Amino acid sequence: MAASQPCEMSDLGALVERVRVRAATGRRVIIGVVGCPGSGKSALAEALVRAIPGAAWVPMDGYHLADSELERLGRRGRKGAIDTFDAYGYLALLRRIRTETGSIVYAPEFDRTLEQPIAGAIPVLPETAVVITEGNYLLDGDDPWSEVRGALDEVWYRDVDDELRRARLVARHVQFGKSEPDARAWVDAVDEPNAQRIIAGIARADVVVRDLDLAR
Repeated sequence: MAASQPCEMSDLGALVERVRVRAATGRRVIIGVVGCPGSGKSALAEALVRAIPGAAWVPMDGYHLADSELERLGRRGRKGAIDTFDAYGYLALLRRIRTETGSIVYAPEFDRTLEQPIAGAIPVLPETAVVITEGNYLLDGDDPWSEVRGALDEVWYRDVDDELRRARLVARHVQFGKSEPDARAWVDAVDEPNAQRIIAGIARADVVVRDLDLAR
């Protein structure tokens, strides 16, 4: 569980060492990286995986519901909100990663070109000692997300300036096909309410990562 007050860290080497200390016990370590859309949590997860030999990266985004199911539920216009993910499926995956260390566990990935999840795309090998998973709602208090929090050894909150975060989001939506006005409207109507929900969970983090220059 998180301490009453998260510690703040801003050095990649210190973060990697924190993981290595945990992994020295011989037990598979699962670190969660959480943050608002556009905070750079995926970049942090990628940097950790590059720096830790044999680590696996398992994004929560693979548990996006397919567009056809979002249409059925009437939620496609809010894609990315907490109720547009298969939370129980993600929880089951984390539990398998924790306990099934004698065989390959396959995880889905999210294809941003297709905007759809792709099953069985990420192998977590038996010898994998460290798994980095990242997503928006790892610190949410509602069921079953509170159980997701319990399935992770630590959760690190990636913090970034709000103006920079929003600019990144607009650029991302434009890159994947929206006009700039539509991108700004989506950020205001969908991404920002999600962000406020994510920010509310910061006190449950073990570490808050601020001012991290991944170019170093």
